[in-house]
Amino acid sequence: MEYSFPHYLHSKQTVDDRALNKDVFHALKANLPPAPFSVIEIGAGIGTMLTRLIEWKLLTNADYLALDEMDENIAYASEWIPKWAESTGIRTERISAKKFRLHDRKRDVRITFERADVFDFIKTNPPKSDLLIAHAVLDLFSLPESLLKLFALTKSLAWLTVNFDGMTTFEPTIDTMLDTTIERLYHETMDTRPTGGDSQTGRHLFPHLHSVGADILAAGASDWVVHPTNGKYPADEKYFLHFILYFFEESLTGHKDLGADAFANWLAKRREQIERGELVYIAHQMDFLAKI
Repeated sequence: MEYSFPHYLHSKQTVDDRALNKDVFHALKANLPPAPFSVIEIGAGIGTMLTRLIEWKLLTNADYLALDEMDENIAYASEWIPKWAESTGIRTERISAKKFRLHDRKRDVRITFERADVFDFIKTNPPKSDLLIAHAVLDLFSLPESLLKLFALTKSLAWLTVNFDGMTTFEPTIDTMLDTTIERLYHETMDTRPTGGDSQTGRHLFPHLHSVGADILAAGASDWVVHPTNGKYPADEKYFLHFILYFFEESLTGHKDLGADAFANWLAKRREQIERGELVYIAHQMDFLAKI
C-alpha cells in the first residue's frame, strides 16, 4: 500500500466529523463575534476543518488563514478545495496560487494557505484573529509553554480539538499481553519526542490552560471510534485504519522492548482484520473551547 499523508488527512475527515464534541462546538458558535470574523488554523493540513465549518454553517462571512508546514498538504488543498466547492455548488475565485474566495448567496469565505512553522510565523507578529483553531496538533507540542506563544494569534477564543488522552484500543484482541505492550510503548513514543509531546495532553490541558490564564468555556470527549458495519467501513476509513497501523510500524519497528517477529506478526494480523472488515479502533481524545 502507498502511504500518503494528505490522503490520510482526507480519509479521517468522516472520523473527525463524528468525533468532534458537539457541546463544545455549540459553545463555540454561541461565543463567536458577529460575522465577518477572522480565523487562524494551525496545522491546517489539507483544509478539511475549513470545509467542515462551511458545511456546518459556522463560516458564512469570514477570513480564514490556514497555516501548515508541509508543502504537500498545501498543494493537495489547492487542488482539492476548489473541486469540493464545485461539488457543493459554491463558486471558487482563485486569487493566487494559495488564495481563494469561496462564495455563493449565503457564504463568502476568503482563504489564505501559508506554509510556515507556526512558531516562526508567530515571530512575524501577525494580526490577531477572532478565533484560533488547533485541531489534532497540541499533543505534538511542549505544553504549557507553547500555549502562551500560540495564544498570541488570537484576540480571545481558542478551539482546541482532538487532543489525544492516553487510550488506544484495538479489537478483537490478538494477545492481551502483546496488545497492552504495543499500546504502552506507542504512547511512550509520544512522551519522548525531542520536539515535545504528551500522550495525555487531553486531561493535562485542564491545568495547562489555567496556568496560562485561560478560561475553559467548554470541554468534552472527542473519541475516534471506527468500526465496520456488515463487514465494511464507511467512506475511506479503511485507508485511515491502515495508516494508523503505519504510524505504529514507523514508531515501534526496532524497539528494544518489542520482539521484531512478534510485532511483525501482530501488524500482519491487524491488517488482515481490516481487510476482513473486523477491526475496531478507538482512541480517547478531548476538545476544549478556551477564552484568553
